[in-house]
Amino acid sequence: MLRCVTSGNGDAYALTIEQLAAKSGMTVRNIRAHRARGLLPAPEVRERVGYYGREHVGRLRLIAQMQADGFNLRAIERLLQETHGRPEQLLSLKQAVSVPFESEQPQVFTVADLQERFGEQADERALARAEQVGLLTALGDGRYEAPMPSLLDAAEEVVGRGVPLKHALTVIAKVREQCRTVAREFVKLFLDDLWKPFADAGYPEERWSEVTESIERLRPLSSRALLAAYQLTMSREVELAFGRELERLTKRGSRKS
Repeated sequence: MLRCVTSGNGDAYALTIEQLAAKSGMTVRNIRAHRARGLLPAPEVRERVGYYGREHVGRLRLIAQMQADGFNLRAIERLLQETHGRPEQLLSLKQAVSVPFESEQPQVFTVADLQERFGEQADERALARAEQVGLLTALGDGRYEAPMPSLLDAAEEVVGRGVPLKHALTVIAKVREQCRTVAREFVKLFLDDLWKPFADAGYPEERWSEVTESIERLRPLSSRALLAAYQLTMSREVELAFGRELERLTKRGSRKS
């Protein structure tokens, strides 16, 4: 049961180190080690008992999440020192960066399912190629996950219209590589024009929400821009390509006559 005390920072509920350990999922030993390293602010001491508040809980959650993502304690310490951000701000930023953008739910297919959709072309070599280009992820026991089922649907449709699966997978690989280049350009745009000026200014408190929101909007904005640019480019390429084909057919017809 939590003891209700009023701390100097206005936190009505404060925790003993044992209660903090239970709430955060960390051991008392780890909490003390984080305190000794400077990763965790000192508790408020009252009657020789240290009490921890919401800031400490948030800080421990941030440390745990970053460790789960592969950051070591030295890197976490450096991040906390450089940003001077509150744990909830850093957690919001981390969530904005790591929350999946995709609205589709992955689907699982067996080899038999895939062969039903693509016929005999869905052989072992084709499935391995589909893994390489990110169309499928092998789960074992003859099962595959399609991270973006709509991409699999598109491949099925073009194959159904006579395009060999091997050729469709080659095109998907090229498109993904081009998308990687475009994505890097958008990320660089935000890093250069938003994040770096924010960092150079010393991570001002009043701009955290603005920067976090901008990062949250990065992916949907880039998708809209990419789609619009693609539609313009695709229209132009179709006109040019089929214009040449029509011209070629016209010339052939005139020679025959």
